[in-house]
Formats: sequence, C-alpha cells, structure tokens
Amino acid sequence: MSGHTTLAATETFVAHRNLLFTVAYEMLGSAVDADDVLQETWLRWVGVDAARVDDARAYLVRITTRQALNRLRAVKRRREAYVGSWLPEPLLTTPDVAADVELAESVSMGLMVVLETLTPTERAVFVLREAFGLGYDEIAAAVEKSPAAVHQIAHRARRHVEGRRPRRTVTAREAQAAVAAFRRALETRDLQGLLDVLAPDVVAISDGGGIKQATPLPVIGADKVARFVVGGLTKHDVALTVEPAAINGGPALALHVDGELDGVIAVRIENTLITGLYFVRNPHKLTHIDAETPLTLR
Repeated sequence: MSGHTTLAATETFVAHRNLLFTVAYEMLGSAVDADDVLQETWLRWVGVDAARVDDARAYLVRITTRQALNRLRAVKRRREAYVGSWLPEPLLTTPDVAADVELAESVSMGLMVVLETLTPTERAVFVLREAFGLGYDEIAAAVEKSPAAVHQIAHRARRHVEGRRPRRTVTAREAQAAVAAFRRALETRDLQGLLDVLAPDVVAISDGGGIKQATPLPVIGADKVARFVVGGLTKHDVALTVEPAAINGGPALALHVDGELDGVIAVRIENTLITGLYFVRNPHKLTHIDAETPLTLR
C-alpha cells in the first residue's frame, strides 16, 4: 500500500477513533481490551481497498464490532474464573461526556454492569442500536445476522435491560450534594453521615480481582453498606485522601491511601440518595485512571 493511501487511511481512522473506542468499550467493559480491538481494527482497515468502501464510518464500526464480539466471547470464559465480583474498568471522562445524557447513560457503571448479563450478540446489538442509533440493516452486517433476527434480538435485549437498568432522576446539583456528603462521611469515618446519604436498599459492589481486599458478593442495605465502608477504612491506620472525579460520565470519588491510588468509587444516585456504589480496587483496572487524561469518547 502506498504511503499516501496509508496516510489517508490513518486520517480516516483517527477521525473515528473515539467512536470506535466507545463501541468496543461498551461491548467489553475494558479499556485495555478496547485498545486491543482498535489495534486489530486498524490492521484490517489499512488492508481494505478504499474504492470499495461507500461509508468509512459504517465500515469501521462493522470491523470493530466483529473484533469486539470475538474478544467478548473469549473474555466471557475468562471472567467466569474471576475472583469475586467483576466490575467494568473505570474511565476518567470529560465534562462533555456528563453533559451528553445519552452517552453518559450508555457508559455508566450501572448500565455496564447490566450489560454483562446479556449474551455477546445481544450486547452488540443493544449497544449499536440503543447507544449509537444504527439501523437494523447496518447492525445485521456488523453481527452477521439477518435484519429480522437483529430486530428480535434488539427487542429481547432492550426488554432485559429495561427491567434492570438504573434510573437517573437527579439534577447535577443534587448529585454533587450527595457525593459531597458521601465524601465528608468517608473522610471522617462518620457512620451516621453515611446512613443519611444512602438509600435503604443501596447496593455496594467491590472488585479487587483477588489482588486487593473486596467483598465476594454485593453488600445490600444502608446499614450493612455503611458499616462495610467505614469498617474497611478503620481497619488500617492510613492517610486517606478522597477526591471527586468524573468516572464513566457520572459522579465518583478517587481514594488515595498514603499518596497512592487505591480505588475508585462510582456512585449511582436516585431521588437525592445513593442507591449504588461500584468500588474498583483491582490495580490492573486503574491504569487508565492513574496515567491518562480524561476521555471524550465521541
């Protein structure tokens, strides 16, 4: 392939890179795996005869989807052997992502956890249809199914997700107030302060990957969650720093212990109270948080 053609292919790929990364990430829940998928997509893209491509964006999404599907089927088996609860790899995102309500919802920790319950094909169809608004014909080409089959899969996946997806019913100001109260309670190990901001049926999921301490199962209920959080912080005499962050388009807190990033807590808020906590401590999932600038995603 000539240098000019390679340059043109590179410019086209870079122009759509954020979109392709988001497609791969929403399908895989892992920025590391999404980066690998983009590398595979690039290698296939530079070998394509550009004269045969009518819509570069659609063609690239198709390649990315197929590569992500292959990887998703492989990692599904790997995740079955994962130690404890598995949570998506958190992404540090820009304010622009939070301002885009649909995008923020599509990459939110709460929804990403729900997407883990879908089959690989259901997840691909749901992401392409609900998050990116692709037509059934376009999705069919990406997942190698008929448009009629894709329509049925989309309906089934949507019904499954709708029954489980979290509802965002707070303003940005209310969310900030809830996170600020949660942060103060963490910093002061204030049990009552935590109880005041937690919903009665709050669920906390922690992911240590067998490397850092975490609960093997979700903790449910305000009292249990508050005691779990405070108990975990008071077991060790450490210098704890809690900083606000934007994770996956939503409010979160980054916890530093003795100056080192120890974990990220993504927060789900409904009706001014915290209904979900997603605590990622697995250090392998924190590399993007510790080393990269916030992502725009689109």
